[in-house]
Amino acid sequence: MAKLLIVTCAGAQDPTRASIPFHIAVNGAVPAGQDCAVALAGDATELLKTDVTRGVRGVGVPPLADLLAGCADKGVRFYV
Repeated sequence: MAKLLIVTCAGAQDPTRASIPFHIAVNGAVPAGQDCAVALAGDATELLKTDVTRGVRGVGVPPLADLLAGCADKGVRFYV
């Protein structure tokens, strides 16, 4: 299990809230040297669908597609 587990349940209907856990993981926790994972529950599980991911653009955070690509590159695990 990861040292830091970020749990989220926000889906595409709230794009900013949905993007923040991935932003924290890829741009905060991993660069700080933390082993990190994201657990998706409820509505958040839809965020892993490619057609949904492309349309999620929160305010003040990178697009979800970019965040997920960064998570994949940096080895952030997902639990669904």
